[in-house]
Amino acid sequence: MSKSGFVPDNSNIKKSSGTPNLSVNYKQNVLFKRNDQNIAYQLTSTQLPAMLGGAFVDLYMTKGHMREPHWHPNAWELDIVVSGEVQVSILDPDTSSMHNYRIKEGEVVFIPMGWWHWIEPLSEEAHLHLFFNNDQFESTEGSDVLRLTPPIVFQKAYGVSASEVAEAVAPITDTVIIGPPNHSFYQKSYLKDERDERIVVKINEKVVPAEDK
Repeated sequence: MSKSGFVPDNSNIKKSSGTPNLSVNYKQNVLFKRNDQNIAYQLTSTQLPAMLGGAFVDLYMTKGHMREPHWHPNAWELDIVVSGEVQVSILDPDTSSMHNYRIKEGEVVFIPMGWWHWIEPLSEEAHLHLFFNNDQFESTEGSDVLRLTPPIVFQKAYGVSASEVAEAVAPITDTVIIGPPNHSFYQKSYLKDERDERIVVKINEKVVPAEDK
């Protein structure tokens, strides 16, 4: 679509063609579904050809799941909480700093284009509306970066063991979007970490303590 993205006018709407379709049931277009409580619906110019310059996602999640880390290379994002409470985490690439925003109903977080971010429910249920300034916005998912990058690349770039990386990311067999992909696996693997007072990370055979839980 040649005029996809931000469009400052209605030049895509022609008088000779009559009024275009201006209404649709977006819940017929599922972006991703983990289960009935963790699901995202999408509305773009694919569903409404007249709607150039913007897109919308209706996101539902429950506690224990999350919108996985990702970035949008061609759009900014505005997150609005409809109900519940969430934490939106954003990595600022200009200052190399991490920002965590706890927001509730009526509050918003703005995510600049191309910034790494994720969303985690803090309440038992959360409902968000996400708006984008591109009618065909794109997403690069963290799960794809991890599973599609050859483990040897991590070893060469960061000095970590390729075999250990391969083992660690082996459960990620597909694009996640709303994770974890297997909740029972998540509970068995990470519940112990939540009980630990401290977590340590081993890099180049040196033990680096993480922040206090």
